[in-house]
Amino acid sequence: MVPFHIEAITAGDCAVLRMTGEIDVYTAPDLRQQVIHLVDNGTRHIIGDLRGVDFVDSTGLGALVGSLKRLRRHQGSLKLVTSSGRILELFNITGLSRAFVLHRSVLDAISGDEHWQAALAGEGPITGEQSTGEQSAEEWCRRHELP
Repeated sequence: MVPFHIEAITAGDCAVLRMTGEIDVYTAPDLRQQVIHLVDNGTRHIIGDLRGVDFVDSTGLGALVGSLKRLRRHQGSLKLVTSSGRILELFNITGLSRAFVLHRSVLDAISGDEHWQAALAGEGPITGEQSTGEQSAEEWCRRHELP
């Protein structure tokens, strides 16, 4: 069993929460606290990267739904990234695939999102890689090892 780990990667008022392990009754409070901390510090748009998550129980689903509601109260959003498999099936079975915007990759979730585009433009270029003064979503994902 992979231990639960959560890591926030921020850009302006946006963040990716990369998670591994299980989101259950024991670890859901960590997820909840991380989202509260991010929102309290100005983050409004979060992408939850669940590709490394093996299992989500009802408490974990509750933490995700609560996070979505918290972000919406602050005019924000929560998108989820999940590959095909048990986690995607869980969202389909529970009907939560209608509540969350689901993507196959972080790049998919970022691409075309005006909030993320503004946040990435505010971070500036990766030296020597782009001459427009902005970095692309693809470059940002590569730099943060978000395939």
